[in-house]
Amino acid sequence: MVTPRLALRPRDPHEEHRAATPLELFTDLCYVVAIAQAALQLHHAISEDHVGHGVLFFGIAFFAIWWAWLNFAWFNSAFDSDDPLNRVLTLLQISGSLVVAAGVPRLFEEDFTLIVVGYVIMRVGLVAMWLRASRGHPGGRATCHRYVLGLVAVQLGWVVFLWAPHDLLVPAFLVLALADLAVPFWAEQSGPTPWHPHHIAERYSLMFIIVLGETVLSTTVAIQVAIDGETIGWRAGLVVVGGLLVVFSAWWLYFSRDTGDVLSGDNDVNPFVWGFGHYFIFASGAALGAGLAARIDYYSHHSEISDVVSSAFVTGPAAVFLMALWAVHLRLHDSSVRTWGPLVLVLAGLVAVTSVPWSELWAGVLCCALLVLELRPQKAVPVAA
Repeated sequence: MVTPRLALRPRDPHEEHRAATPLELFTDLCYVVAIAQAALQLHHAISEDHVGHGVLFFGIAFFAIWWAWLNFAWFNSAFDSDDPLNRVLTLLQISGSLVVAAGVPRLFEEDFTLIVVGYVIMRVGLVAMWLRASRGHPGGRATCHRYVLGLVAVQLGWVVFLWAPHDLLVPAFLVLALADLAVPFWAEQSGPTPWHPHHIAERYSLMFIIVLGETVLSTTVAIQVAIDGETIGWRAGLVVVGGLLVVFSAWWLYFSRDTGDVLSGDNDVNPFVWGFGHYFIFASGAALGAGLAARIDYYSHHSEISDVVSSAFVTGPAAVFLMALWAVHLRLHDSSVRTWGPLVLVLAGLVAVTSVPWSELWAGVLCCALLVLELRPQKAVPVAA
C-alpha cells in the first residue's frame, strides 16, 4: 500500500493567484549558469572565426539547457506540492543542471560526457517525481507512466550515444533530440496534465528575464575588458546604446501582452507550439549577448572576423527573436497586418543595416521603432445601431 507522503496530488489548474515558488526561482537562477557558459563559448567561437561550429554547438548546448528546464517547469506547474521530498528531488535536478553547465565548454569540443551525466542525475529526480504523481493522480496515471517510460527509454539512448562514432555525433543528437521532444506528445495522448496557464506563463517570463540579464552581463564584461585595454574608446558607447535599445525593446515587446489570458482562454492555442517555440526566443536572446561581446572584440581588434560577420551576430539574433516572438506570442493576440506588417519592415531593415557602419545602433533604433508601432492604440470599431 502506498503511503500518503509518497503520493503527489495534482494542482488545481484554475487556482487563483498561483505564483512561482522560491524554489522555482532558485532553480532558474542555477540554470542561468549554464546559459552563461553557452553564450561565452559562442562569443569565443565567433571572435576566433569558428562561426559554423560555434552556432551549431551553441544550438545543441542551449537545447540541452532549455529542455531540462522545460521538463521541470511544466511538471511543477501541474504537480508541485513544495513538500520536503519534492524539494529534495528538485535540488537533485539542480545538481544535475550544474553538471550540465560544467560540461558546456567540453561540448563545444564535441565531448558530450558531462552533459549526459548531468541529464542522468536530473532524470533520476524527474522520474521519481512522475512516479509520485502517478500515485497521487489515479485519473492521470497512464499519462504519468508514459512520461516515466519515455524519459527512461530516451535517457538510455543518450547513454549509448556516448559511444557513437564521431562522424555520427550530430545526426545521432538530432534523432535523440526529436525522440525527447516526442515524449510529451506521446504521453499527453493518455490525457493532459493539469498545468496552470498563468503559472506557466509566469515561469516562461521569468526565464526570459534571466536570459536578458545574462545578455546584459556578457556585454558589460566584454566592454569592461575592452576599456581596461584602452583600445575601443567611443565605439563602446555604440555597443552599449544599441545593445540596450535591443534588450529594452525585447523586454517591452514580450511583456506587452498577457500570455496567461491567452493560454487559459478558448483560443485553440497549441501549448506544444507555444512552449517549444520559446526555444528560439530564449536562444536568440542569449546569442545576442554573445554577438554584442563579439562586436566589442571586433572594435578592440581582438577578433579574427570581419565587420559584416560580427555585425550579423547582432542583427541576426535580433531578427530571430522578433520572428519567434511574433510566431509564438504576439500573433496569438493579433495576427493581422497590424502586427506582422511592421515586423516585416523591421526585419528587412535589420538585414539592410548589417553591412553599414554602427549596425548595432541601427538595430536598436529599428527594434524601438517596432515597439512604438506595436504599442500604437487600435482604432475603435464602430458598433452598428
